Amino acid sequence: MQTLPTKTTDGLEVPFVNKKSLVLDGYKAIETHTCYQSIAGTLFLEENVLLFVTEGAINIRHGNESYVVGTNEMAFLKKDILIEYESSNGQLYDQPKIEFIVVTLKYDLVKEFIKMAEISVIPKSEAPCVTVNSAGQQLSKYIDSLQLFFIQPELIGCSLVKIKLFELLFYLAGIGNQILEQLVDLREHYRSNITSTVEENIMNSLSLNQLAVLAGRSLSSFRRDFLAIYNMPPSQWIRKKRLEKAQELLSSTNMTVTDICYTLGFESVAHFSRLFKSHFGHPPSEFRMNSLVA
Repeated sequence: MQTLPTKTTDGLEVPFVNKKSLVLDGYKAIETHTCYQSIAGTLFLEENVLLFVTEGAINIRHGNESYVVGTNEMAFLKKDILIEYESSNGQLYDQPKIEFIVVTLKYDLVKEFIKMAEISVIPKSEAPCVTVNSAGQQLSKYIDSLQLFFIQPELIGCSLVKIKLFELLFYLAGIGNQILEQLVDLREHYRSNITSTVEENIMNSLSLNQLAVLAGRSLSSFRRDFLAIYNMPPSQWIRKKRLEKAQELLSSTNMTVTDICYTLGFESVAHFSRLFKSHFGHPPSEFRMNSLVA
């Protein structure tokens, strides 16, 4: 189950008023969330996921591509990618509110369904990592039908959970095979250690060659796998993250621009200032002054 980390945009624990799961074979197959604060973070997807938003909206970013999943919309999120997400809110009694359901669809379950339903599905040669569509009337009714199961989810057995997942797959097959084609795509999947390697060393002055070695890959394999996960070349993604960290340090510490520059592994102060201005619209020193005034 791919559970969104329960952190607010301020880094605090989200006060979920409802977070319940239906379990199949030891994993959380269907999970419902309701909370009253905005959430944001990053998530590496180890399994294929369907996200249904029933109130509010969730903004998803995969590399340079951005998507909005609004109320009564669903998103297919392909396994072995890293996404950034941030919620927008609906309103209930003048309080911000977001509700969504996450369904994890493992390959073996999908193959069992395809065999049982006698459906012919051929994976596409190129399938998008993220797709957003309207849930439609049938799927919206399906989502509504799940609410009864979340009253006492601990009493719902695995057999019934599997039936509900098969029901979902029947609905998906009825609106076209696109998502089923993505679910049975078994082309090479990318080892998740690439994400931990990069993110643990994001502030270190390591070359791409050194990062590739740490991730157990050749440089070409590292670049290929990184692009598949992040939808962005490694040098561009690392530079973006270092600039975001620089922005944070300029706003929250007394470190000098020079110290920030070399702490984050930039080549020189001039190079750092040029990149920072290009990304944020102001050079570092001016950005700090504006932050102090604000």
